[in-house]
Amino acid sequence: MSWIVPITSFLEILLLLYVATIDVATRLIRNEICLALALLGIVGQLANPVQVAESLIAATILFLLLLVIYQRRMIGGGDVKLLVALAIGLPLVGVIQLLTVTALAGGVLALVHLIMRVLPQPRLAPAGSSFVRRVYAVERWRHLRHAPLPYGVAIACGGICTVFSKGL
Repeated sequence: MSWIVPITSFLEILLLLYVATIDVATRLIRNEICLALALLGIVGQLANPVQVAESLIAATILFLLLLVIYQRRMIGGGDVKLLVALAIGLPLVGVIQLLTVTALAGGVLALVHLIMRVLPQPRLAPAGSSFVRRVYAVERWRHLRHAPLPYGVAIACGGICTVFSKGL
């Protein structure tokens, strides 16, 4: 049974990379991905039922706190779902690490977006442009329309760091 944790961790990382990519592209976090992350978290802890209970309690408390923040329109619903789904597979220390790394990554993300605001407005990226140029053009366009940050990227960074620290 020692092979379960590395496999679930690897799948969680793949899903988080997918979430980050999709969040940049669409600003949406799919329910199915959050459900899969929550289930993987539970499966990775099945050997220790006490840890599953602790994880569910921590995730419930986090959900209640994030619900208040969501109601004040300070965070998106997809971000709440993603954070709680990740918390379901973590002990309390892991949830704290997830939130800390996510906050730091969110600060870096915000700084990048602030820097992008002062960069020149690119023209539409022509067909065959590099991926980076196309993302830059779209993000600059979104800035002009005051679109929200793709905070799922920061959450994915926090999740990946936390998954790595619990061990592959």
